[in-house]
Amino acid sequence: QVQLVESGGGLVQAGGSLRLSCAASGRTFSSYVMGWFRQAPGKEREFVTAIGRSGRATYYTDSVKGRFTTSRDNAKNTVYLQMTSVKPEDTAVYYCAARDSIATITSSDYNYWGQGTQVTVSS
Repeated sequence: QVQLVESGGGLVQAGGSLRLSCAASGRTFSSYVMGWFRQAPGKEREFVTAIGRSGRATYYTDSVKGRFTTSRDNAKNTVYLQMTSVKPEDTAVYYCAARDSIATITSSDYNYWGQGTQVTVSS
């Protein structure tokens, strides 16, 4: 079992930056691939980014490439999502998720989820 707690969400103006954190507890953090997903009102949950166990491999959905960066600190059991040049369409609840297998973009493949943190981008 692993427990995930996101933090860092809030209200930000378009063009601004925000850093989300996801702290993990429980089993060995470094054994999990970590993903970030988001869900806007009335929309399905969508993949944002994933990072491999060592942090060397990262994957991004096209809409955030060049603007968002994911990283992890296995010593701190934490994964980060640095959001820059944010847009109103980035407004959503952001969730971190853990998977004990290869990285995928499918939310149902992830075993553990945080409670989510709201990000609101004003225009």
